[in-house]
Amino acid sequence: MPDAVAESRDPIRVLIADDQPLVRRGLALILGPDPAVTVVAEAENGEQAVALAREHRPDVVVMDIRMPVLDGVAATERLARDLPECRVLALSTFDLDEYVVSALRAGACGFLPKDSSPEELVAAIRTVRTGEAVVAPRLLTRLISAYVRTELSAHRPRRQPTAEHADGLTPREREVWRLLATGLDNGEIARTMEISVSTVKNYITSIFDKLGVRDRAQAVIAAYESGLVEARQPAETD
Repeated sequence: MPDAVAESRDPIRVLIADDQPLVRRGLALILGPDPAVTVVAEAENGEQAVALAREHRPDVVVMDIRMPVLDGVAATERLARDLPECRVLALSTFDLDEYVVSALRAGACGFLPKDSSPEELVAAIRTVRTGEAVVAPRLLTRLISAYVRTELSAHRPRRQPTAEHADGLTPREREVWRLLATGLDNGEIARTMEISVSTVKNYITSIFDKLGVRDRAQAVIAAYESGLVEARQPAETD
């Protein structure tokens, strides 16, 4: 696909949203030297992030979760609705911040802790641009497992609409979905099911379409909420 190859050579346009000026400047300084990344704008709150995203059309928004005026979760939801081609990478001070899962539900492609290394940040931005979840699958699973377990026991909410569509999946699609939700990447799923990686990708595309989710992160959340996989107590040590 020549167009896709050409597009991949263009610098990744990044918008930084954080209410702390020093953090914004630090992120911009980290990304500045990389010729594959261009910082197109900086926002100090979620409302400004949405407005600047509409103006500059970035490929990726590096979004702090907790901000004044409009928080990162609400801003992510607006971007997912109005600018679906703009991918959101959420930032959080704490790995198990409940707002992170809310951001994933709202449409973020993944998250990084704020103490991540510059190399991890740049790699995450590259990954998010492709539409893949940036969080390592097992870390994502542990995060969502911990939060969903707490939420279900404390609030017992109604099952989410995505879970109601699970009956439309074929047995093979359900198995791929289950393996994805337990933390396997595409290669591991392919080896487990003894099929090709391209077949796994086709199954995942169909699963996303049938569940009405936009990415891997939301598919994992839907798997927990549907009861396909059960939330487990995270290990005390890693």
